[in-house]
Amino acid sequence: MAPAPQPVHIIACGALAREIRTLIAANRLDHLSLHCLPAILHNRPEKIPAAVRAAIVAARQEHALIFVAYADCGTGGRLDRVLAEEGVDRLPGAHCYAFYTGVERFAADGERDMRSFFLTDFLARQFQKLVIEPLGLDRHPELLEMYFGNYERVVYLAQSEDGQLNLAAEAAATRLGLAYERRQTGFGDLATAITNL
Repeated sequence: MAPAPQPVHIIACGALAREIRTLIAANRLDHLSLHCLPAILHNRPEKIPAAVRAAIVAARQEHALIFVAYADCGTGGRLDRVLAEEGVDRLPGAHCYAFYTGVERFAADGERDMRSFFLTDFLARQFQKLVIEPLGLDRHPELLEMYFGNYERVVYLAQSEDGQLNLAAEAAATRLGLAYERRQTGFGDLATAITNL
């Protein structure tokens, strides 16, 4: 009989909460526990490393093994420095778009996607709250060109087959005045990372 896996505590971006819970339940990964930090930290990525460090320090009181479910997420390597100091691993890639697509494929598509604005299921669901309102576009629509004038299209990286989210993502593209493309990715490298814990 194989030994039971060791418990692992995951500290994750709130934008990944639904997907990680789905993976834990679907694969019966009862040895994994999850704590999520607010997804709005992505609007201030310089705050992510300190928030993750504080979560690691707090988690160490009860958990021996910790994994961080963040990519670099715009921290410019600062998150990796914190994780190296704390001896904790994280998800692969520069951001969630890369690990949903697959880090290697995302890198290969880099030039083609240079002028794309990406949405995930989470961002399609929270577009108003995490994009429009924080950028002030609800109050100052004249800023739209300044923020999105260099983009050509919205690319929705779909983790699910949810028709409502597809409509929401398409509406986001329309709101930004950009072309729309949907790519079914599923959970990509996130699934591999979580199920391997």
